[in-house]
Amino acid sequence: MTAADHVGFRSIARKAGYRRLFAAQTVSRWGDTVNTVALVVLVFRLTGSGLGVSGVVIAEILPVLLLAPIAGAVVDRLPRVRVMVAADLARMVLAAALPLVDRNLVAVFAVAFGLSAGAVFFNPASASALPSIVDEDELVAANSGLWSAAVVSQIALAPAAGALVAVWGPGQAFWINAATFAVSALTLSRLRLPHPPAPVTPASWTARVLEGPRLLLRDRLLRLVASVQLLAALSAGATSALLVVLAERHLGTGPGGFGLLLGAIGVGAALGPVVLARLTANPRQPMLVFGPYLLRGLVDLVLATTRALPIAVIALALYGVSTSTGMVTYNSLLQAEVPDQTRGRVFAGFDMLWQTGRLASIALGGVAADALGISAVYLLGGLLLLAAGIIGLIGRPNQGGDWFSCRAGSRSRWERTRPAVVCRRSGRSRRARRR
Repeated sequence: MTAADHVGFRSIARKAGYRRLFAAQTVSRWGDTVNTVALVVLVFRLTGSGLGVSGVVIAEILPVLLLAPIAGAVVDRLPRVRVMVAADLARMVLAAALPLVDRNLVAVFAVAFGLSAGAVFFNPASASALPSIVDEDELVAANSGLWSAAVVSQIALAPAAGALVAVWGPGQAFWINAATFAVSALTLSRLRLPHPPAPVTPASWTARVLEGPRLLLRDRLLRLVASVQLLAALSAGATSALLVVLAERHLGTGPGGFGLLLGAIGVGAALGPVVLARLTANPRQPMLVFGPYLLRGLVDLVLATTRALPIAVIALALYGVSTSTGMVTYNSLLQAEVPDQTRGRVFAGFDMLWQTGRLASIALGGVAADALGISAVYLLGGLLLLAAGIIGLIGRPNQGGDWFSCRAGSRSRWERTRPAVVCRRSGRSRRARRR
């Protein structure tokens, strides 16, 4: 890659719109980290059982399954900044109310459901807005910056959040979370995006909602990415949730070793996007999109067979690198290829697909761990990830170094005949886009 191909974080940070989105999401992540720790502690105190804590996970997944199609239609129909601000304000009210009902388990679960519902609307709106703020060759760097900030915030603040909850109780943490949503909403309220294209048919709200899942099935590239994501979710749900079981039963380490494994994942996840942004600005390279699944699959196979803690730590650091780089390239690819008027429904559809696979994986993984042993869970998870990576690489639309270019005069015969759902082919130069 030449120096001219490299797009650094400093160059995109000069854009006021990106700075606002970055600041809003980063501050909101701070609150999310504190809230997650406090919520788990609160529910465990109220129930005294791991089942109650599992209920929090379910309360956070259900809104995605129930509301994602509606959220996608809203994001594609209404101004995206307003959707994000409204989601932040709603979550601010819920987070501030949580200390007032923290003795009622049903109310706590209802608030957890509402906070997750707000994220169902906020996340696809944010992902859909980013291509309006930065140029296409800046997407990888922009997503890398957002992801790295989120991971670093989690690594740095999780221990502090635990200490805060231990000293002052969960209530203070919930108010901190509410304050971060207020700061995010205020920051985003001054964000200005270009007017999106007029919505295409179908025009009714019902038709827009129903169109969401069809978008993932209608196009070859989206079908390919969806199938890969589903296989990955079926693996990652169980292996992530059962890492503590692997540490205890397979590696023979206690809580300290489990914390070391989590730390290795976090360090790798923080470094991955930094390295990726220096390697490429092209979001269309199949090896960078699907290669991370192969690496994650190999890591799971290593975890299934090794009993050495140092090897497991190194493997999980690589897992963190591959997870974060895969997420950045996946987001960048969809943002580069999916048209603005359908982008919200596509991202919401992928969120629903991922959470469906994750929920199924958590349920089946627990059964498999008890019946077959924890090593079998990681063995199966590794094979699923390897299958996902192989399917992605062999199923790509062409055999070149990247998928295709949406620039004028460069489309292949397959591109010219495929549905217009994916190829966001404006033909505008970077200078024209900035105007």
